Amino acid sequence: MAKNIISADKIFDGFKWLIEKALVIEDGIILDIIDKNGIENVQHFEGILTPGFINCHCHTELSHMKNVIPEATGLMGFVGKIMQLRQYSEEEIKSACASALEEMQKNGIVAVGDICNTTHSLDAKTNSNLEFQNFIELAGFLPEQASPRFENGEKIAAQFEKTGATSIVPHAPYSVSKDLFEKINAYSQDKIISIHNEETPDENLLYEKKEGVFLDLYKKMNANIDFFQPTGKTSLQSVLPYLNKPSQILLVHNSFTSESDIQFAENQAKNTHQQIYWTLCPNANWYIERTIPPVDVLRKNRVKITLGTDSIASNYSLNILSEIHRLQKHFPNIPQEEYLQWATSNGAAALGMQEQLGTFSIGKKPGINLISKDFQTIKKLY
Repeated sequence: MAKNIISADKIFDGFKWLIEKALVIEDGIILDIIDKNGIENVQHFEGILTPGFINCHCHTELSHMKNVIPEATGLMGFVGKIMQLRQYSEEEIKSACASALEEMQKNGIVAVGDICNTTHSLDAKTNSNLEFQNFIELAGFLPEQASPRFENGEKIAAQFEKTGATSIVPHAPYSVSKDLFEKINAYSQDKIISIHNEETPDENLLYEKKEGVFLDLYKKMNANIDFFQPTGKTSLQSVLPYLNKPSQILLVHNSFTSESDIQFAENQAKNTHQQIYWTLCPNANWYIERTIPPVDVLRKNRVKITLGTDSIASNYSLNILSEIHRLQKHFPNIPQEEYLQWATSNGAAALGMQEQLGTFSIGKKPGINLISKDFQTIKKLY
């Protein structure tokens, strides 16, 4: 493929705006970044060029539930619907997974941190050009479930390793026992993991006082949790100390995270030489709970923020630009370039893909997106 020289009204390189620059590319690889003035044969685009977007949190395997679950059910209502809807064939589920990956690629996404409870997304990933960090997600709040659940997770993980980096991760504080946390932690030395964090206020209520809707959930599941004793602390402060071996932890959603929680997590990461990334999925938070994460508090504490779409079962599309649009409605004063950094270089670093993705740097093949001048639409160029 011949070399091309491309430029646009604005170019964002993953960290900052490039002024009066052009990209020299061949087969999507950045060969050089040059001054565009006086250069002939520059292909100019109207709009903004950015590196490919990183979707740090998705549930591809739930894609068959698109437009099935109503909005504003609350987390418990949403989880209940997921558990009830079991009537889909394996063929339908796998086909929906493939369609979801195609949609993400069309929307300028080049890499996905994908939650896997099953192997339903395996075939689609094998045939996809996207990059994957597979998070094999385990749940089991009863101590006796720890060993069989972990052993099953190891079997699933082994199948996904051919599609990308793979780790075993806890679902959420309210669904994972201390025993299972310990097994996951021991397995996760120097790995990247994720965990759903403080998506509903009842998660903290459970750990602080052993009260709230989760008690009803366990009762419906015939799960005796007499063994569980509240810690008097938030869920994050209760369980994060169980995860001191992974190199990086993606805390996902964070809808009801306080400043003290943020500082607790960042201080622990500093002491354990870990990296914490705060992954936001605002459209899903709005879809399920009609809430938005505390972006202003996160920014105040200068933490690393990334973006995800969650599943299409809890969203309107699989489009990182749409996630930015949702946040802009609530936080209009955040500069465009900050949002774009969350979607590019921060996301690539969170998934351990910064050597190839996330920035316009010589030698990389990061994907190239074109965002319209009004910041409303996105098109994948390379």
